[in-house]
Amino acid sequence: MALARGRRSEGAFNYWPGFVDALSTLVLSIVFLLSVFLVVQFFLSQEVTGKDKALEQLNAKIAQLNELLSLEKLGKLTLDDQVSQLRAGLASAESERDRIKGLYEGLAAAGSDAQGKTAELGKALDSEKAVSTRALAQIEVLNQQISALRRQLAALEEALDASEKRDKESQNRIADLGSRLNVALAQRVQELSRYRSEFFGRLRAILGNRPDIRVVGDRFVFQSEVFFDTGQATLLPEGRAELDTVANALIELDKKIPAEIAWVLRVDGHTDVRPVSGANFKSNWDLSAARAISVVQYLISLGVPAQRLVAAGFGEFQPLDTGNTEEAFRRNRRIELKLTER
Repeated sequence: MALARGRRSEGAFNYWPGFVDALSTLVLSIVFLLSVFLVVQFFLSQEVTGKDKALEQLNAKIAQLNELLSLEKLGKLTLDDQVSQLRAGLASAESERDRIKGLYEGLAAAGSDAQGKTAELGKALDSEKAVSTRALAQIEVLNQQISALRRQLAALEEALDASEKRDKESQNRIADLGSRLNVALAQRVQELSRYRSEFFGRLRAILGNRPDIRVVGDRFVFQSEVFFDTGQATLLPEGRAELDTVANALIELDKKIPAEIAWVLRVDGHTDVRPVSGANFKSNWDLSAARAISVVQYLISLGVPAQRLVAAGFGEFQPLDTGNTEEAFRRNRRIELKLTER
């Protein structure tokens, strides 16, 4: 009989290495798809960030143009005031010239004894004419400056209109990108909801109708007694058996969900309001977090990808039953599984 058993052992084929290779290939494929998704998401965020920076630069340039436009308008007002003053001076000079001219004519008729005064008055008239000529030249220069300022103002207004047009186009493109992104996110949420329903339906079919396992909203709720002894965070054998079923369902689900959907299974630990006893844990926060971590670590050991799991501890602060009865305490001591987005 020993010889027969030895021959059977030699003829048996070891399938374990091939299974390990297949599982490694699957994990590497999932990691590669996740990497591609992260790279695409990074470039999309970079493009949106570049659009925001370009929009900020356009707003800054518009502010500069508005400031220049205000300065040009102020300069124009100053030049208009100077032109008005020069024109008033010119009118005064012309009236003075006319007055001197009348005096000159009167003095010429008075006789030769007024010739000296006439010469002086002629010099004064020439001086006034020179002043009038310089004033006219200044007026001409000011008119040219005003024309140049008007041309600059027109150019600034055109540049401002062009900037506003580019700003509107950029805002339209950003709004279009935002709407498309919202549509894509909504589609992914719908897809995740479908896979969540499939996952929960499969768990219901496997676990059956048990009083210590129930569905509350979008979460599977396990009583802590299924997994742990009182005040402990070490998984019991019967708890490991339940998690084997959950792990198999998760591994199958991971194969179906597209890689671009960033889903995770959140494991939430909850306790009742009574303080913890013993030296293992300082508070219910520590106990609930340690229990959630124990569940996550065991699921990882069964082949569930670590990046698809989240452990969270809520202590006694999210009770299902606010009563002070033993039944209320038992309901609040629980482990919840929730399939959600990252």
